[in-house]
Amino acid sequence: MTEKIEQFFNFKELKTNFRTEIIAGITTFVSMAYILFVNPNVLGASGMDKGAVFSATALTTALGCMIMGVVAKYPFTVAPGLGINAFFTFTVVKGMGVSWKTALAGVFLASIIFILITAFKVREAIINAIPQDMKLAIAAGIGLFIAFLGLQEGGLIVDNPSTLVGLGSLRVGTTWLTIFGIFVTVILMVKKVPGSVFIGMVGTTIVGIVTQLIPLPTKIISSMPSLKPTFMVAPQHLGDFNSIQMWMVVLTFLMVTFFDTAGTLVALAQQGGFMKNNELPRVGSALAADSTTMMVGSLLGTSPTSAYVEASSGIAVGGRSGFTSVIVSILFVLSLFFSPLLSIITSNVTAPALIVVGVLMATSLKEINWDKLEIAIPAFMTLVTMPLTYSISDGIAIGFIFYPITMITAKRGKEVHPLVYALALIFILFFWITNN
Repeated sequence: MTEKIEQFFNFKELKTNFRTEIIAGITTFVSMAYILFVNPNVLGASGMDKGAVFSATALTTALGCMIMGVVAKYPFTVAPGLGINAFFTFTVVKGMGVSWKTALAGVFLASIIFILITAFKVREAIINAIPQDMKLAIAAGIGLFIAFLGLQEGGLIVDNPSTLVGLGSLRVGTTWLTIFGIFVTVILMVKKVPGSVFIGMVGTTIVGIVTQLIPLPTKIISSMPSLKPTFMVAPQHLGDFNSIQMWMVVLTFLMVTFFDTAGTLVALAQQGGFMKNNELPRVGSALAADSTTMMVGSLLGTSPTSAYVEASSGIAVGGRSGFTSVIVSILFVLSLFFSPLLSIITSNVTAPALIVVGVLMATSLKEINWDKLEIAIPAFMTLVTMPLTYSISDGIAIGFIFYPITMITAKRGKEVHPLVYALALIFILFFWITNN
């Protein structure tokens, strides 16, 4: 049995093994397990049942990771997107006055369009048309984004009314827990200890429990919350989409998820060394996993899904095959019954991993042609606006608007792929519509 699994996932070719893949899967799971608690809280603010959203989140993620692992055979993961869930609740439901049931129908419609453009290889063509320098900038930008996220989640960077952001208080115990985790993980990585990110997480969790900064759960096993309040609600409200404003909701779900996933896949592929001739092999299968998961998620009762940058933590400890994603899938299924135990995986535990992985992803900056301003300017705008706008898709959009302008100015317009010109126009139109 084990030999067949090794052959199916190409362990020998990828120079990996069961131990490495299992540790990578556990590491990735621990890094993204927060979505099990964050997503119900965010979508719960829209009026959705938190228990149902918890189950929908776990099942949707488990399905997406299993498809990604078995079909695409990559150590990438798919789950309800952080950020787009806030758009779902605070912009669509609370801001526009749309019911959460109608908003779910919008996610379902967007997923159908996703599946169609994936089947006709439109998404694949766009990803392959992205210039190498911009792919490197996207990877580095996402590195900065997740490092900023880690610093924020760990309490090291906080909101400041005068300067937008500032240094967090060093009198808070949980902040010191994050600092401890960073130092432990960094020391292990510099010493090239295998599984250093995962070991750092375990060590931080133990210290947190010992110092009582992380409370022990009151119980370990719980029953799976019912899906009934949200299951199959989306198809029942398709008739609500009878205006331009409502279809703009669908378009926004589509655009944000499209480029969040595209950017994340490029970044993860760069980190794992999967790119060949500036293209990602089997990218169609990876995109199919994403679009299928988004549709199933809308039927179960959750906001749009996207590829997860947290998969970079598993790749950082050596995950190279789809078996890593299979392990993540299994753990998300188990989490349905062990949800109280997951409460010990706090943001202060995952923050050090995100920060250190951000460093690893930022190393792609060295390969960008900084001596060419027509390349340097759009690359810089891409990587710096991702953390500053708190949006991967916005960072990509701004970079792609600048790229054809600088290339034309440098009299290199013929080197730009026609799809890149089309993307620049689409992004300009998108910004104009969504800001009016």
